[in-house]
Amino acid sequence: MAQKLFPYFTTPLCLILFLSPPIYMYPFDYSQLDYYFYDKSCPGLPRMVKLGVWSALRNDTRMAASLLRLHFHDCFVNGCDGSVLLDDTQDARGEKNASPNRNSLRGFEVIDNIKADVERFCPSTVSCTDILTLAAREAIFQIGGPYWAVPLGRRDGTTASEMAANEQLPSPFEPLQNITAKFTSKGLDLKDVVVLSGGHTIGFAQCFTFKRRLFDFKNSGKPDPSLDPSVISNLQSICPNRDASNSNLAPLDTSSDKFDNVYYTNLKSNTGLLESDQALMGDPQTAAMVNFYSMNSNFFSNDFGTSMIKLGNVGVLTGQNGQIRKKCGSVN
Repeated sequence: MAQKLFPYFTTPLCLILFLSPPIYMYPFDYSQLDYYFYDKSCPGLPRMVKLGVWSALRNDTRMAASLLRLHFHDCFVNGCDGSVLLDDTQDARGEKNASPNRNSLRGFEVIDNIKADVERFCPSTVSCTDILTLAAREAIFQIGGPYWAVPLGRRDGTTASEMAANEQLPSPFEPLQNITAKFTSKGLDLKDVVVLSGGHTIGFAQCFTFKRRLFDFKNSGKPDPSLDPSVISNLQSICPNRDASNSNLAPLDTSSDKFDNVYYTNLKSNTGLLESDQALMGDPQTAAMVNFYSMNSNFFSNDFGTSMIKLGNVGVLTGQNGQIRKKCGSVN
């Protein structure tokens, strides 16, 4: 599997670490962040993140999707401040055990390992939030997705809220209108909903997130009529109608190990896995964007980078706000 996913790693590792991809600078107006923020204080940061992510993907090819999701779940709850990385304490329950994250959010150890390396060379300099933001970009690029330049200078938050995570994160069971409202509350728009949903072109979903579509959709006693019958039998075999199958995994699209635009072609053929994904075809505006991206993979890649930069700048802490955590799981 790893050989299939990483054919370009036949290049000697030293070249992987020092050769840089083309850098696309997307316009942004977040003046407190800077593409070159660590150039003097921690010039080796990009290489350390690159190597840390490469090592993680070599051991677990699902980790690219996990790091992308970890970054999304961080930014969507009170902004990109690394709060999702904080462990629970005796006094407060954080985001790790919120309903959308419990027993499903992964990649914490990858960020912790990178942070430990960074602290050895650049102590008390680089935030966990910036490391997570870079790691998500690097993960997508290393599996063949787009590369976007990441403006840096975020600082880490000192609090986390289980309640905020439960309330603010979009759910696969919510209607599109609710999900869109949650995006717009973060300064994102309808296009970002469609583009960032395209991140489901990689990774897997647990059966409990879509199983009701397979057997008794909305108490009808039948499968979801918007799900193409050709895929129902296979999904039912992966997710039998019993609680023991809730944590079983099914691919989010038919090429789940590759960053491409197949996610959108799946939606057009009514084979999107999650209700919230297939719902994009039920609205004229989002359906038009799905059709466009299904036929234009380069536009999808470019727009994905743009939307990821917007996501990565939601509610950031800069200047003297927040702190630079020494360990990502706890405040200083």
